[in-house]
Amino acid sequence: MSQQSTVLRAARRVDVETGKVHSPATVVVDGTTITAVDPPQEPAGARVVDLGDLTLLPGLMDMEINLLIGGPDTPTGLPNPMHGVQDDPVYRTLRGTVNARTTLHAGFTTVRNLGLMVKSGGYLLDVDLGRAIEQGWVEGPRIVGAGHAITPTGGHLDPTMFQRLAPHIMPVSLEEGRANGVPQVRECVRYQIKYGAGVIKISASGGVMSHGTVAGAQQYSDEELEAIVDEAHRAGIRVAAHAHGDAGIRACIRAGVDCIEHGSLASDDTIEMMVEHGTFLVPTSYLSEGLDISKAAPALQKKAAEVFPRARETLRKAIAAGVKIACGTDAPAVPHGDNAKELWALVDRGMTPAQALRAAIITSAELIDVDDRGRLEAGLLADIIAVPGDPTADITTLQDVRFVMKDGRIVKHQ
Repeated sequence: MSQQSTVLRAARRVDVETGKVHSPATVVVDGTTITAVDPPQEPAGARVVDLGDLTLLPGLMDMEINLLIGGPDTPTGLPNPMHGVQDDPVYRTLRGTVNARTTLHAGFTTVRNLGLMVKSGGYLLDVDLGRAIEQGWVEGPRIVGAGHAITPTGGHLDPTMFQRLAPHIMPVSLEEGRANGVPQVRECVRYQIKYGAGVIKISASGGVMSHGTVAGAQQYSDEELEAIVDEAHRAGIRVAAHAHGDAGIRACIRAGVDCIEHGSLASDDTIEMMVEHGTFLVPTSYLSEGLDISKAAPALQKKAAEVFPRARETLRKAIAAGVKIACGTDAPAVPHGDNAKELWALVDRGMTPAQALRAAIITSAELIDVDDRGRLEAGLLADIIAVPGDPTADITTLQDVRFVMKDGRIVKHQ
């Protein structure tokens, strides 16, 4: 017996490639796939879902998220500071199932989980969560998981640096991401890839919310960065680098890193270098407004006060220069479910709403090297959302997602 088609009707749809809004809109779905857009005739016997005065778009994408922290019992975003030593891997993964559902219901159907920076015993919890979602055990977005973020001892993504733990309180193994020197970083990359990582995440400069790291300081040597990229690229895997500082960003670009996360302190020359090399930028810019630092240590608050204003200006310059910018939130630094506020930030820093949509859909799909989603087009995956109003005129409409379909299955309809 053939599967019944589903017909979605709505007042409008957005062509994200052109930025044009078409009205009215009809999308036909068979199984997991879009089979027709605005056909002259709807298939007989199809199930019709009339969404009324809503606008259809492809599912959004978040290229910087950590589903394994935050969420339940942390409504303001930042997790309990003791989560690193209190949450075991099982509890943490169950937390991840809640955050995955929240993210999907916010309209984000694909994400990159960019690096565990917690003790897990070497288990790639994000990869396993992605497998469970793929098999239909729990609801959530498609996950490109990084496994453990790779960091030098004392680096920003060293799990012991967020709580400023004393020596020997939480030993971290190479399998859990702490690696020093060329032989170790090669082994660490190989371990993550062996167990299913779809992207490699590294700590290339200091951070804002970790103790003892200078946000602009380069952390891995040029030789270590080159070794990491070599290992990943030979396996067909891309590399994303946490990098605020200008020197670290430039070292990453020279080494062939594919994507810079944050990029807060990039100079004008470095921005041009990103354009020349085709390096992606995931600016996580809404952190400037959305990160609650009221309970952070004074030293961390001071770093945020210094870095965030410069980061906003850097993004404005990057947009004007034509850097390839994808959408990422750094949730739970921004609470899970508030992901669409990053698109507001992109517009506030100089993008048009149509450009912000491209960043969250088309450029993000390019970043993860997929061509089976990101457009409402026959033959592509049926990852579809609907919002009120016209997001090409008012980007904040994306903060009110009324309908979500993933893989041809309706997961939210209100």
